[in-house]
Order: sequence, then structure tokens, then C-alpha cells
Amino acid sequence: QEALVESGGGLVQPGGSLKLSCKTTGIAYIEHNLAWYRQAPGTSRELVAGMKWDGTTNYPDSVKDRFAISRSGAKNTLYLQMDSLKPEDAAVYHCSAQDRFTGRTYWGQGTQVTVSS
Repeated sequence: QEALVESGGGLVQPGGSLKLSCKTTGIAYIEHNLAWYRQAPGTSRELVAGMKWDGTTNYPDSVKDRFAISRSGAKNTLYLQMDSLKPEDAAVYHCSAQDRFTGRTYWGQGTQVTVSS
């Protein structure tokens, strides 16, 4: 059964760093496109980092050169390294895995990131 569980969120000062993890179960990385999304109160969910099944990555301009997505097949874990954090990066961060054949998408429950001095 497919499952995704995020961890690593917390409180960080502006300019600081955090690394989020997403432990996956039942997700074959060769068959899924992976991503990190975030959602702040009163806003819609937005993509912050994507990694296709073949390893290619994409980022929106708002986080480019600050965030980096990576994965470990051996550990069944997706990561999001976040550097130079800004107050506007505060949100609940969710990982997702989309089956590239069926389109079915699986989501984690989210982890809170707070950026404040």
C-alpha cells in the first residue's frame, strides 16, 4: 500500500536552512514523478520542486537556487533542501508521487515550516 510521510519541518530564522524528508512506501521511483508542494493559510497549494521519474528537476522562480529536491531509492526517501529561507516560505509542505502511467497521485500529510525571527 502506498504511503508518504513527511518530516523535518520546524521553526527557522530568516536566512536559515531546513531539510525535509518524505519516507515513501509502495512507490517505485522509476514509475512515479515526485514533487514537493506547499500551502500557506488562505492560499492555494503551489509546486516548489518537481523530479520526474528520470531524475530531471524543475523549480518555480520563487525558490530556484535556494531549494533542491533529491531522492534516495535505497532509503525510499524524497528530500527537499531549503536554504536562504524567507518568511514567505512559511507553509505546510507536502510531498507527492504521481504514477506516470495512470496519473494517480499520492500525498503525504504535510509538515509545517515556520520562518520567523
